[in-house]
Amino acid sequence: MDSGDVSWILISTALVMIMTPGLGFFYAGLTRKKNVISTLAQCFVAIALISVIWVLWGYSLAFGPDRGGFIGGLEWFGFSGVGGEPNEGYAPTIPHSTFAIFQMMFAIITPALIVGAFAERIKFGALLLFLAVWSTVVYAPIAHWVWGLGGWLRGLGALDFAGGTVVHISSGVAALVTALALGRRIGYGNSSFEPSNPTFVILGAALLWFGWFGFNGGSALASGALASQAFLNTHVSASAGALSWMIAHYINKGKFSSIAMASGAVAGLVAITPAAGFVNSIASLVIGVFAGLLSYIAVTFRARMGIDDSLDVWGVHGVSGTWGAIATGIFADAAINPAGANGLLLGNPTLLLSQVIGVAATWAYVAVTTFIIVKVIDSLVGMRVKTTDEMIGLDITQHAEYLP
Repeated sequence: MDSGDVSWILISTALVMIMTPGLGFFYAGLTRKKNVISTLAQCFVAIALISVIWVLWGYSLAFGPDRGGFIGGLEWFGFSGVGGEPNEGYAPTIPHSTFAIFQMMFAIITPALIVGAFAERIKFGALLLFLAVWSTVVYAPIAHWVWGLGGWLRGLGALDFAGGTVVHISSGVAALVTALALGRRIGYGNSSFEPSNPTFVILGAALLWFGWFGFNGGSALASGALASQAFLNTHVSASAGALSWMIAHYINKGKFSSIAMASGAVAGLVAITPAAGFVNSIASLVIGVFAGLLSYIAVTFRARMGIDDSLDVWGVHGVSGTWGAIATGIFADAAINPAGANGLLLGNPTLLLSQVIGVAATWAYVAVTTFIIVKVIDSLVGMRVKTTDEMIGLDITQHAEYLP
């Protein structure tokens, strides 16, 4: 047991936890004023709900003893056996409970990210059901594939340092499927849907950026050189993404948008997540630049196609997450992290192939499974609010609260 490692992972856990309320502010600023509270509440409740699920069965399914490379067993149900002794297979220098609660924060923010796809039109009760089922049926298996001992993508050699596949591709693809399945908001394409509060957007982006140092740096699972490199790469990629999206928006619109800066920073953070502990600083710069550009193109394309992914979860998380996973296969350097592998640029095309397989499998599994979940929940309880409720706004109709 190493006290420095324990301290760093506990601090990182707190940093990742604050990301979900930060996400709430980021999303709330992008919605209309009548839905600000509901959007914050949807992100906030994910913390409570997914935490309980994680303790009861989520952690065991994701990281428990392997069942055929697809899912973990239920030996750790209710955190049975998850105590003060290290789990040598995952993190030998910190308590098993520390590793479990650190991973809990990833499990929380992943389904919370999907909230942005159906913002301003979902019943709160249906949201709770969706979060519970999706985290169990989609998140837990994919986490096991990639990170679990015996997971099939881990065995294939696919790399995902902090969740590009597990967190961002899964939530981004689920967002696209959910937005298509539920349909557009009333008046979409004919009415104004301008962000209500750019201040909240900047605040949320700042909290996400701050928390992401724990997200990526903590994924080293130790306090040392690898954590420092991941920390550095995170900041560099976010900075590059902010600038590239801002400049692309300026070329297209002629204005330096604050929301463009914030969105670009998040895209850069997303893209570096799978690569943070496997690449050098120049590679992280390149990854961030392309993340901002690719996500900006994706968001523009989505709008032209008339798809109402309300807050562009797919365009930012799905697209930049996919780019980051593939970029890991291109730029990975075993000198940075001997537990990884060299990528394409260092003479190893096999890693790139493994990354592409992981991306394709995740896209396919998430798309099909999420569509089924949405259709089943919609048929049982109905996911969308009534037309009049949507027009009034979810703050009043779902929470009986409003901004003055």
